[in-house]
Amino acid sequence: MILSVLIPCKNEAENLDFLLDEIMAALHGRRFEIILIDDGSTDNIYDLIRGKALSGAPIRYIRHDKSAGKGAALRTGLYAAKGDIILTIDGDGQNDPVYLPQLADALAAAGPQCGIACGQRQSRTDSAAKQYASRFANRLRQKLLHDNTRDTACGLKAVYTHIFRRLPFFENWQRYFPALVKREGYTATHIDVIDRPRRFGQSKYGIFDRGLAGIADLAGVCWLMRRGKILPKAEETAMSAAKAKADKTAP
Repeated sequence: MILSVLIPCKNEAENLDFLLDEIMAALHGRRFEIILIDDGSTDNIYDLIRGKALSGAPIRYIRHDKSAGKGAALRTGLYAAKGDIILTIDGDGQNDPVYLPQLADALAAAGPQCGIACGQRQSRTDSAAKQYASRFANRLRQKLLHDNTRDTACGLKAVYTHIFRRLPFFENWQRYFPALVKREGYTATHIDVIDRPRRFGQSKYGIFDRGLAGIADLAGVCWLMRRGKILPKAEETAMSAAKAKADKTAP
């Protein structure tokens, strides 16, 4: 299978400099592409990506004309991807690319009924306040959505492309991928990952702005889960031209 690695980012050139090399090392020997979605950066990210591409790295660069958020960047990359499996990773360097092949393998090993493999962070490096807010949000989400995922905010995920493209898009949809995949009739599998400290820059997301948006998102996803319906599998039976003609003329 071809793997498509999506990296949504904004002003992360310093972190991407080493992250891209780590991704290529982690996926060495596999068929893959890297799609970097620049969500309106103002740093020298283009020059960095161009240099990596000229050196032979399988990198594609897509730029938003204005910042639209991580969710929109993932959607842009999703519809540009050529791979059978989508791998997502944050551009800030906190996600370790060593887990990318493990996620792809876990998804394949889980069988055809599994639609997503999720990384679940251990040894978080965020502030105590952010970790507390995250734990509260995760517990509330699990209680309401029953998505059986401890940590949906981890940027490391593997999803079959054909399933990913069926998920309803909305702002911050990335926090509900396990539930949305479940809504399509598939299960999720998980692997534990170790979070890394950010080397350069600052987080683009705060606690309170994300929390307020999350209330509306959670209510919307609850509605989607209640109103969703798993569609039956449809299969067309092939008929020969002769049989079809006989059926048509039969009394």
